[in-house]
Amino acid sequence: MPFVENIRNYRSLAIVGLEKNTGKTVCLNYLLRRLHELGISTAVTSIGVDGEKVDSVYATAKPEITLYEGMQFITSEQHYFQRGLVSKILAVDERRTALGRLVTAQALTQGKVLLSGAATTGLLRSQIDDFKRAGVQLTVVDGALSRLSLASPTVTEAMILATGAAVSPNIQQLVSKTRFAYRLINLEEAPEKLRLSFAQVSLGLWAVDEAGEVHDLNIPSAFLLGRGEENLFRYGSTLFAAGAVSDRLLKYLSRQPNVKDIVLVVQDFTKLFITLEAYAEFTRRGGTIQVLQRSHLMAVCLNPTSPQGYTLNSAEACRQLSEALECPVYDVVAGTQL
Repeated sequence: MPFVENIRNYRSLAIVGLEKNTGKTVCLNYLLRRLHELGISTAVTSIGVDGEKVDSVYATAKPEITLYEGMQFITSEQHYFQRGLVSKILAVDERRTALGRLVTAQALTQGKVLLSGAATTGLLRSQIDDFKRAGVQLTVVDGALSRLSLASPTVTEAMILATGAAVSPNIQQLVSKTRFAYRLINLEEAPEKLRLSFAQVSLGLWAVDEAGEVHDLNIPSAFLLGRGEENLFRYGSTLFAAGAVSDRLLKYLSRQPNVKDIVLVVQDFTKLFITLEAYAEFTRRGGTIQVLQRSHLMAVCLNPTSPQGYTLNSAEACRQLSEALECPVYDVVAGTQL
């Protein structure tokens, strides 16, 4: 698949899924095999637990994670002792998790591992930086469940999105949900001056006036809008929400008479906890959403099979997704690319 060659330009990559069982591990295994064949030094970790043999929810068989000689990995003490390969320990983090300390090791042979890594994105960022300093060309983060925060450009430089029958057995619904996620991932970046102004802001709602100056609205969070909504537009119609944004803010903005002039800026797409309906209403009325940092989406991968037993036509699903997204979609198992 050609997207693997493009990954060479990045130092860290997250594999995230729209839902559980969308094929993240299958995609990870394909990617690790190709990186090994290309001779790219690679490290692998996870946030949460991934690589188990049996799905904890559906009790169905799952693919295990296969590493190759020379690859580095991070996992908990408990799961390190369960590895199916020969390896050497490079470091042990004294900070404890529920499954013991985190072990950094290097595979000396090909084999299976169970990954249980950092519990927070802050620790994950630190681990990625450690691998970079050690000369690792690419760190791959496999996301447990559907945790999109891993794909934030403040954590990893690039991402792969996994979707499939587990999202919906209906191709039209699958396309709709995946297209919505794709649109959020590819939101337009705000102008450079705004990106620089808000780069270090982590809290509250802010406004930008016509001269480009920024103002703190003294509203600690988008979830506390009622405290000062009457003064929300006193400086202008461009707003920056430093934290998470939900439907409540979008619905409020959609009701405003100046909605066509409103530009809502967020840190990145992972801060948007919004529904398709609220997003569509806001943008239909003329509102705009921008991001400080846009994510680099390398590929969309499809798993046509769901744990409940139904299977989509892979070629047809890839075709419809590719047409809707206007980008290639891959089934790495079937070798389908459309």
